[in-house]
Amino acid sequence: MQGAQLQKHIDATLGSGNLREAVRLPPGEDINEWLAVNTVDFFNQVNLLYGTLTEFCTPVTCPTMSAGPKYEYRWADGVTIKKPIEVSAPKYVEYLMDWIEVQLDEESIFPQRLGAPFPSNFQDVVKTIFKRLFRVYAHIYHSHFQKIVSLKEEAHLNTCFKHFVLFTSEFRLIEKGELAPLQDLVESILQPK
Repeated sequence: MQGAQLQKHIDATLGSGNLREAVRLPPGEDINEWLAVNTVDFFNQVNLLYGTLTEFCTPVTCPTMSAGPKYEYRWADGVTIKKPIEVSAPKYVEYLMDWIEVQLDEESIFPQRLGAPFPSNFQDVVKTIFKRLFRVYAHIYHSHFQKIVSLKEEAHLNTCFKHFVLFTSEFRLIEKGELAPLQDLVESILQPK
């Protein structure tokens, strides 16, 4: 399966309501293709979710990118900002989304041509993207969940996060320690039903 076909498979299995099934690598599918298509999907999903909060998540309300009092995230892209810097949550998310977009648009990392090879470090790049997308979820849950509830978006947020957790768990994309800010929620999602 390629690009559009993979997308159809994702849409069909997601519609079935069985997220555990939806995240599994389809038989005979290339793992890197599967990771690539899903990385784009999750990037778009997190971008849209966070987009609903931009008027509430400001440099004044969220002067640091955090997930509760114990977890603070600093930004570094390894290129223009080599040493991690403290930035507001909206600035962190802006840097992050711009950085991910650059990765997704980079042919040598996310090849667009059918059958073009993925780089040897592809899965490391994907892991970094997912680790950083998790931080956006952690910030939303810790700093803006009440606003999400008042906007009646919590069911959507929870479903998106459940899909994200099941996918990252299936492919071991995020180290357990990174999940600490939402550990109880993550564990409840991963409990066999």
